[in-house]
Amino acid sequence: MKRTLLACFGVVALASSALAADLPPPGAPQNYYKAPPPPAPSWTGCYIGGGGGAGLMTSNQSLAGAATVDVGGQGWMGVAGGGCDYQMHIWKWDTVIGAFGDYDFMNFRGTASSPGGFTGNMNETSAWSGGLRAGILLSPNVLLYTDGGYTGAHLNAINFVPAGPAIPAQDYNGWFLGGGTDTSLGWVLPGLFLRTEYRYSNYQSNNVGGLRSNLATQTVFTELVWRFNFSGLR
Repeated sequence: MKRTLLACFGVVALASSALAADLPPPGAPQNYYKAPPPPAPSWTGCYIGGGGGAGLMTSNQSLAGAATVDVGGQGWMGVAGGGCDYQMHIWKWDTVIGAFGDYDFMNFRGTASSPGGFTGNMNETSAWSGGLRAGILLSPNVLLYTDGGYTGAHLNAINFVPAGPAIPAQDYNGWFLGGGTDTSLGWVLPGLFLRTEYRYSNYQSNNVGGLRSNLATQTVFTELVWRFNFSGLR
């Protein structure tokens, strides 16, 4: 009998708690409505994005076997691109894998020097990248990822002064590694995300006009990303 009474009291207590959770707080108007929590974003789908940032470039140069000269530069950049992701559950982690591509327009400017006291402006004006990325969800709204792949860059011609040799425009190819975070801004607009990434790019040696050079860049940029998997939600 006692057990039956205790069970009844337990059911009544649970029911009372459930009802209390749905009741408005003290002093709330009669038409009070408690909105359900927003649904978690889905990372499966394709997206486009655009933004900007800043970067550094370094180049190691030697002209016709002469002493090596280190060149450094910096500047601003804009980025636009897109890709597709797929969300899945592996072990105890919600993970995201995907492929992407982007194009950077930039103005990274430095000074190149050659034997004989000649100097000239070295200017990286554009780059492109394509690769893969993988990450884990730190929360339903935050993705931590790493990426890598293939990249190319374009440098304008270098005209040395006074009346020194001219180095023609150059195209470099190489690889990149990076990482960053995607954060859902679904509270602003479903499907909208904020991306922040650091990227290191390394380009193979070129030998143009007797100038042998290497190129490496480091960039940090932020993008607004629109994920158009219909509603942007699960």
